[in-house]
Amino acid sequence: MIRSFFLLILLTNVVVLKAQDRSLYEKFQFIQNGDTLPYRILLPENYDSSKSYPLVYFLHGRGESGRDNEKQLANGSAMFLSDSVRKQYPAIVVFPQCSATSYWSNVHTIADAKGKRSFYFVADGDASLPMKLLLSLSQNLEVRYKIKKDQVYVMGLSMGGMGTFEFVRRKPGYFAAAVAICGGANPATASAVRKTKWWIFHGAKDDIVLPEHSEKMQAALKKAGATVRYTVYPEANHNSWDPAFREPGLFRWMFAQRLVK
Repeated sequence: MIRSFFLLILLTNVVVLKAQDRSLYEKFQFIQNGDTLPYRILLPENYDSSKSYPLVYFLHGRGESGRDNEKQLANGSAMFLSDSVRKQYPAIVVFPQCSATSYWSNVHTIADAKGKRSFYFVADGDASLPMKLLLSLSQNLEVRYKIKKDQVYVMGLSMGGMGTFEFVRRKPGYFAAAVAICGGANPATASAVRKTKWWIFHGAKDDIVLPEHSEKMQAALKKAGATVRYTVYPEANHNSWDPAFREPGLFRWMFAQRLVK
């Protein structure tokens, strides 16, 4: 009985370690005109280069910015390493890393004397350098891998949630579905992203990125005729990605979406 118990503990630890083996995300750097975008890529189990796979982008938040090609895996990467997800939803998963001196989107940020930030989303303007590199990387990935063109998805949290809206806007007709967590965008851009199906999450007590930003976007998307789901967690603050990642139907919903040209 004792032996069986310790064997169970050992097997559990092996499963946990396997699920947390972030080294499965291979390191790359995308370089264009001397500028560099670090990124990690996870290929499906038993990857077959002759087959086509769905493609998922995950955009991290401000705290994971930098150039170490490590921190961007802090949130979200473990989901894609679980055995159930890898077996049910084999996909190519990409985690790019934004530089610490920029943002995924060209949002304007105002900080008061106490450091409290406010966000003002613009409807147009040039893309930030990390977004420009990400757009070029997306073209590069299409050349290097066989991708199911009707199954390209993007997820992002906080700054990455803002970047999710912008990534979709700058590649219209490309993403089948998008998951934006505690982010935001200018409601005037809703018509440009209406062909993508959306699931938006926010914490009702978020005092970093106010929930009104997601509220306004989901309302604008619905008005524009988009398919959108909106989930608010009443007790969550900024880290609403924790309950969002635990949504039992998240991956089932996302991978069920297909882009209709």
